[in-house]
Parts: sequence; structure tokens; C-alpha cells
Amino acid sequence: MIEKNNTNTSVRRQCRLLSLNRSSVYYDPRPESDLNDRLMRRLDALYTAHPFLGYRKLTKLLQREGHSVNRKRVLRLMRLLGLQAIYPKPNTSAPHPKHPIYPYLLRNLAITGSCQVWATDITYIRLRKGYCYLIAVIDWYSRYVVSWRLSATMESDFCIEALRESLTCGTPNIFNTDQGSQFTSFAFTDVLKEAGVRISMDGRASYQDNIFTERFWRSVKYEEVYIKDYAMIEDARAGLGGYIAYYNAQRPHQALAYQTPEQVHFALAPKPPVDMMDNARALPTYTQAQQPQQPSIAKAA
Repeated sequence: MIEKNNTNTSVRRQCRLLSLNRSSVYYDPRPESDLNDRLMRRLDALYTAHPFLGYRKLTKLLQREGHSVNRKRVLRLMRLLGLQAIYPKPNTSAPHPKHPIYPYLLRNLAITGSCQVWATDITYIRLRKGYCYLIAVIDWYSRYVVSWRLSATMESDFCIEALRESLTCGTPNIFNTDQGSQFTSFAFTDVLKEAGVRISMDGRASYQDNIFTERFWRSVKYEEVYIKDYAMIEDARAGLGGYIAYYNAQRPHQALAYQTPEQVHFALAPKPPVDMMDNARALPTYTQAQQPQQPSIAKAA
């Protein structure tokens, strides 16, 4: 996104417009050691199986398995992977101090149709040597993956690309994110404002605010990532592209009465009651009539 050879706009100016630290443009990250790579792979598997465990208990589990590791290292690696236990706790998000935080708009809101609420999040995808990050934009009502991107870094560029791509497929009433700096940046929120989308952000002590995206991550890792064991980011991009296409168009969902997300999202079949499970009070189990749309999915570049 930063054009270093742009003669009209300096790198300093581009970084200011995108709310990026200029040092990040020139930063060449050092790879993690083989030991840390192994620990991150194991942490990813343990966290996916037990997302309620914090770094202290994960440290104990690793120690029981014979790993010589302390809590400081586990906490650092979890932060690197973007992992945190899903239980109520204070000070779990780290927004940029100069970025505005928007209120959470979904509490007690009835989700009754596609394109009413979209949400996004980032997860870690392990590789044989290293790791990368996956972002997905998901429709809460249908579980349909509207767009996705894969990146070797946690910079905001790929988040903005996924957002712009999703908005070519439709416009939600509300877009929900966490309070991470990628999503609170002006470059990200301005895209939503220009599209007339209301911005919602998870509460800092609300672990269920983005629960449907967390469930998608679990499905992705158990049904695709852990089975394939990608060697390089190109393998991950190809594998995830195939899985997400399958997830949208072919994988039946119990919560959708065994329809696919594509069927529900685009009203391709009569829609039965949708079980929203954990958010039973906020999300009703009935549906309302929707206008048919043409199927489309944004693919990662």
C-alpha cells in the first residue's frame, strides 16, 4: 500500500494518511527460532482446543509436555500470534491511543437477515517454517465468508484490502470488529464511513462479542490447516481458498438447519429457523423475508 517510489507523495505523508508508523515501512522482521516456531505451533493447537485457557495454564501444559519454557515466553508468543483466553477480563485490547473507539452496537440486537451485520477478525495460520495471518469478513446471520486475505505481517494493509473487497459484494448495516489498531485506524474506519456503514467495536471485557468468527477459526484449523500442514504461504493461500469455497457452498451447518451459508445468505432455498445458539437472547431463532441476491465471493489476491 505504501509506494516508496511515489514522486508526488512522500513516504512520511503516506504513512500519516494511513495512520502507520514510518519505521514499519522499513522494518525487516527477524524470523523466530526453531524452538519458538515449535512452541507457537503447539500453542496454536492447544489454544484452538481450549480457547478458555490463559498463558499461565498453557505454560503449565507445555511444561508437562517437557518444554523448558516460562510464562514470559508463552505470553510473548501468544501476543505474537494474537491469542487471548476467551473469558471476561480487563485490558485485553490494545487500540492505538490516537484512534477513536466506537460503541458496541449488537447487544440485544435481533439479527434477522443477511447483510445486517458483518464482522471481521484476524487469526494466526501456522506454516512449517514460520506463520502468517488470516483475516475474514463474515456475515453474522448466514455465516457466509464475504472476503478474506492472507498476510505475512499484522500490518493494516491486508485488512483494508479485505474490507474493500467485501464492500464490492454488498453493504452491511453494521460492521463489527475488535479494538485492535488495524481496525481502529483511520484508514480502515474511513472506508466504512464512506460506504455509510455503522461501526461497532467489541467491548474490552466482552469475550462473546465476536463468537461466530471464533467458531469459524476453529473450523478452519481443525478441518483444513492442521490436516494440510502448509509449507509456504502460497500453499496456505491455495488451501484456504479451496476450503472457504467449500465452507460457503457445500459445508452444511447445524445452526442453519443443515443448509450452507451460501443458501441462507442469498436465499437460494427456503430458510428454516436459524439457531443462534449462545446469543439466544440477543439473536432470535426466527427469520424474515429477504430479497434474493446473486452469489459472489471475494477471493484473496
